[in-house]
Amino acid sequence: MNLLRPVAVRIGALPWLPRYSRPIIAVDKAIQLVTRGKLTLLALARLPSLVLTVKGRKTGEPRSTPLLCVPHDGGWLVVGSNWGHPKPPSWAVNLRSADRAEVLYDGSAHTVSVRVVEGEERERMWQVLLRTWPNYALYAQRTDRELPVFVLTPFDS
Repeated sequence: MNLLRPVAVRIGALPWLPRYSRPIIAVDKAIQLVTRGKLTLLALARLPSLVLTVKGRKTGEPRSTPLLCVPHDGGWLVVGSNWGHPKPPSWAVNLRSADRAEVLYDGSAHTVSVRVVEGEERERMWQVLLRTWPNYALYAQRTDRELPVFVLTPFDS
């Protein structure tokens, strides 16, 4: 049993935490750079994570972002929660307009198809996501927008 996971969930629920999302992400990226991708803040808490690389919709330049993910049916689920901020994260806006992206998961790179789920399927996937990170429900309460749920499916599986 990893004692850091419940601590991470508790910290993730703190109401003031979203104000510090940018520095937290910057620290996480620095840790990944120094450890050559072998360590992340999420990995410390034994939470599943991936690095998503998707082209910017305006620049066409690849943008990489470490994300909490939920492995599911041979692929991954990710949520554009942005910690409950009113605006979606840039990666989610870029991903919504992409038909494919790159995922680095557990040391392996994968090209993935991208699909936003809606309706009943979204509700089923939402329950799967909440089992790993219950704070998604809290983030959804903090904003008026519906948090997009993405299914990333590897082409090479």
